[in-house]
Amino acid sequence: MKKLRTTKYEIRNAKRRAFTMIEIMAVIVIIGILAGIVAVSVVGKIDRARVISTMASLKMLHSAVIQFKLDTGRYPTEEAGLQELIEQPTDVTGWNTGGYLETTTLPKDAWGNDFVYQLFPESGKPFVIISYGANREEGGEDYDKDLYSTDASVTQGR
Repeated sequence: MKKLRTTKYEIRNAKRRAFTMIEIMAVIVIIGILAGIVAVSVVGKIDRARVISTMASLKMLHSAVIQFKLDTGRYPTEEAGLQELIEQPTDVTGWNTGGYLETTTLPKDAWGNDFVYQLFPESGKPFVIISYGANREEGGEDYDKDLYSTDASVTQGR
């Protein structure tokens, strides 16, 4: 036989089985805060990885330019730039057959920009290769900071 009456205890239990709107909103807010913290952490690591990757490319290009100078007796011209590392100039002897890079195209920095090659920059060095960083403009701070092939951290591999 079916029970016709519902007791107060059964009514109270039925109400407690469901989540209230406040509980659901609290969980959503907590999940949002945690997602925000994770997103900030991941974005920071991606930016740091781009800097490290660009510094490695600068070091590789710097070494290639030095090897070019040792083989040919001169640095690549500012007009032709780094292209002379992969395409033999007509006015040099001793150029390494196959070029000075493992690829047939010039690498780009981690933000997809071309590197800038300068002969005899203000630093007094014979040449410098520059990445203008995330903002793609000269100057900047943090991840927008310009990266130079002549920086000690790049040329010493740190």
